[in-house]
Amino acid sequence: MQPLIVFHLAFALAALALGSVVLVRRKGTASHKMLGRIWASLMAAVALSSFWIFEIRQGAGPSFVHLLSVWTLIALACAIYFIRRGNVRAHKRFMIGTFLGLAGAGAGALMPGRALYAFFFA
Repeated sequence: MQPLIVFHLAFALAALALGSVVLVRRKGTASHKMLGRIWASLMAAVALSSFWIFEIRQGAGPSFVHLLSVWTLIALACAIYFIRRGNVRAHKRFMIGTFLGLAGAGAGALMPGRALYAFFFA
C-alpha cells in the first residue's frame, strides 16, 4: 500500500475514533472544544490528502470522490463559521453530517476492488 494511502487511512481512522468520542460526550465544555479542533484538523488532513490519491481512476486524475473532499472542507469551514457566530444548531448539523460522510466514505472504501478492501480482505 502506498505511503500516502497509509497516511490517509491513519488520519481517517483517528478521525473516526475521535469523532465518535466527541459525539457522545457532553457538548460545550473545554475538552469538547479541544477535541473538536483536533477532529476538524484530522478531517482536513484526510480531505487534503485525498487530492493526491487517484486509485479509482488508476492514476488518471481526480474522480467524483474528490468532490466529497471538497465538500468536507466546505462543511468544516461552515461548522466553524456557525459556532463562532453562536449558531449551535447549524454547527451541530454540519459536524454530524461531516462525521457521517467520513463513515460513509470508509464504507465505500471497503468495497471490492478498492485498495482498502484489498488491504483487509485479500
